[in-house]
Amino acid sequence: MVQPTTKRRVIGAAFLVVLVATALAWRAGALPVGGARPPQNSILVIAPYMYEGTWVFDDSRFGLVREPFVGGVPEMIDHLVADIPNAKDGFRLTFSAQPFPEYERKLTWTRGDAVGNYYKLDEPPMEGWICPALFKYYDKPPAEIYVKADAKE
Repeated sequence: MVQPTTKRRVIGAAFLVVLVATALAWRAGALPVGGARPPQNSILVIAPYMYEGTWVFDDSRFGLVREPFVGGVPEMIDHLVADIPNAKDGFRLTFSAQPFPEYERKLTWTRGDAVGNYYKLDEPPMEGWICPALFKYYDKPPAEIYVKADAKE
């Protein structure tokens, strides 16, 4: 029969080994903190398309299916894709909180509300509301979002 003191030591040592292994795995990046959110300086890509008369997008990494753009953003998208043939069937939208080569427009944060954030486009002057899905990509609303729209290949 195993002594109670020995049993406690074995359990304590096993717990310590698991704790140290978890800490090492986290430090090595094998265990992400805060989900699968990409770094805030990343260049990100989604593929919006028209569904039931509004622009939507999917992102399987976050369980987003037909996530709609609303509150002025569809009009911004219409402007961005005006020269892209068949954009309603889908296009590539590249965006980043940092300027990147060949970005087309800059959206500037104007204010937040209870759940979303408003961004303005200077040319042409427009404002739109970006829903809480923004927090799938950023910890906090970026002061600026740089965007580029391209045809899907």
